[in-house]
Amino acid sequence: MKFSFFHLMPWTELTEPPAQWPVGNAVFDPARGKELYDQYLDTMAFAEACGFEWVGCNEHHFSPYGLMANCNLIGAALAQRTKTIRLAMLGNLVPLLNPVRVAEEYAMLDVLSGGRLIAGMIRGVPHEYLAYSVNPDESRERLREAAALIVRAWTATEPFAWEGKFYQYPAVSIWPRPLQRPHPPILMSASNEESAEFAAEHRAMVGMTLIAELDIAARVLDTYRAAAHAHGFEPTPDHILIGQNTCIAETDEEARAHLDAGLRYFHRMLMGPIREAQRRVIEGSQFFGEKQQGEGHIKRLATLGTRSIDDMIAAGSVLCGSPATVLKQMKRIRDRLGNGRFNINMQIGNIPNAVVRRGMELFRDQVLPEAREM
Repeated sequence: MKFSFFHLMPWTELTEPPAQWPVGNAVFDPARGKELYDQYLDTMAFAEACGFEWVGCNEHHFSPYGLMANCNLIGAALAQRTKTIRLAMLGNLVPLLNPVRVAEEYAMLDVLSGGRLIAGMIRGVPHEYLAYSVNPDESRERLREAAALIVRAWTATEPFAWEGKFYQYPAVSIWPRPLQRPHPPILMSASNEESAEFAAEHRAMVGMTLIAELDIAARVLDTYRAAAHAHGFEPTPDHILIGQNTCIAETDEEARAHLDAGLRYFHRMLMGPIREAQRRVIEGSQFFGEKQQGEGHIKRLATLGTRSIDDMIAAGSVLCGSPATVLKQMKRIRDRLGNGRFNINMQIGNIPNAVVRRGMELFRDQVLPEAREM
């Protein structure tokens, strides 16, 4: 079993729930923001010393949910603070961006880091399309074309023209080219069966944040494996990354108390405006294709904040407890899903950084030695 240390870089200083999305930034204190960036970057770099194989970043907009509008900037900072850990950009929301720019920045990161980039090509969650005023109905087509253009830019050694439906360039020749050949490993999301099929078609690793029941996740991954086989690709457990909110402490009781407090802040302060924005997009677009899928997503968002820690542990959507307890939870999920990687997020809401760092130490000393042999 291998592990990625993931970070959302949340704003932890809210005292009242935001009223709407986009969230007004009057309460953002840049001086405190500088302190949080320094703290978060130090913690992410510490993941290398704790035995994590990857450190993960992502992209969100217009919200205190995450202070990482461009994960590549954070990746560049981490490239200078670390030596061996892979930099997992999980990732750029490709349909919202200029794909040539993504290809360039990813190539820079790969060269800067000595070939440590994991290149996420992510469609993103619905409300991000409001932020950048991109039609969500076009999201899958844009992702398909952008991914092809990025790979072409990485692998071409002579200038080429691109005339697509969404992107047109008379000449493309990026400098630098990536260090990894033929190109950096690609990861795509597998939040539903359609996304899983898309990732399999592209022979990509898949990432899934486990918010649904294990049986639903298993069905999506079965789709991924079957689609991969149909395209002549046989994924291994290392191709499957399962994301978990995680709290590891000395005792089960301590871990539950910290996770409960962090989730209260997360759902009350950070998720409220996002839920409303996502509902607006889903109800007014074909982002999820079938209406039933969109309605199911809205329902899940509405109920996430009402579940108990016990319910989440039973569903497999969190890892919470002492090192021995968390190992048992990991094994149960691995046995059901067949994943070879976990993507662990310990900075949930406003959980104190000291609690996060202690959890990382317990992971290093008591979880990882056993988990490696799973």
